Amino acid sequence: MADQAPTQQDCLTLREAGGIARIIFDRPERKNAINLASWRRLAELVPQLASKPALRVIILTGRGDNFSAGADISEFDEVRRDEETARIYEAANSAAFAAVRQARIPVIAAIRGICFGGGFGLAAAADLRIATPDAVFSVPAARLGLAYPRDAMGDIVNSAGPQMAKYLTFTADRVSADIALRCGFLLDIVDAAAFEERVDRIALTIAASAPLSVRASKLAIAAAEGKDAELIRRAEIAGSDTFSSMDYAEGRAAFREKRAPKFEGR
Repeated sequence: MADQAPTQQDCLTLREAGGIARIIFDRPERKNAINLASWRRLAELVPQLASKPALRVIILTGRGDNFSAGADISEFDEVRRDEETARIYEAANSAAFAAVRQARIPVIAAIRGICFGGGFGLAAAADLRIATPDAVFSVPAARLGLAYPRDAMGDIVNSAGPQMAKYLTFTADRVSADIALRCGFLLDIVDAAAFEERVDRIALTIAASAPLSVRASKLAIAAAEGKDAELIRRAEIAGSDTFSSMDYAEGRAAFREKRAPKFEGR
């Protein structure tokens, strides 16, 4: 399918093929900085994609050499100029982070180069994070005099651990891909030449897995992390539903017949 290019307002390019959707931060001339229109579109786009029966995985990535420099600070004098506008802006941020975190299907962050601020927040909200060796990470809110949204801070704590979350937010320092891997933020570091193949292989493997099983696992892991009663209830229902699904029957049949299963998410 041809790319759905950014509108005049946002900086997102969308590509869909083979059960995989790629959302590309598409402002390489500004290190893929994310403007307010893009935060708002992300909050709408991710749930729309996740609701499509044929789509199984979403990949977040950046055009060119960088993932994203984060929020577009050049527009802050207009869209984040005072307490009232800051609240509106933060709500848009939080909605985008929540859309990624709560997506019904897995979200992979494929990270090259700079992954700062709001870009780091989106990566933290994703399910899996893979980077090239040149990736560098930072949460520079303390250098701007801003507070990071509470819900997004939860993503950082869950993905990088409390101590690394404190270090990143207290110092606004930059950390390497090696450090991000050691603290558990990254699943893997892959050389640039093999990076796309590795990301695609993981995405295609997920896309070939039983969707109801993947969804049940995602809910169960989220429930284990957050200990939220509603999430626990939903995870239990999703897990129970797999046993009466057509996919479970297909999985058993494929095992008996020694063939690859063909799951439909039913």
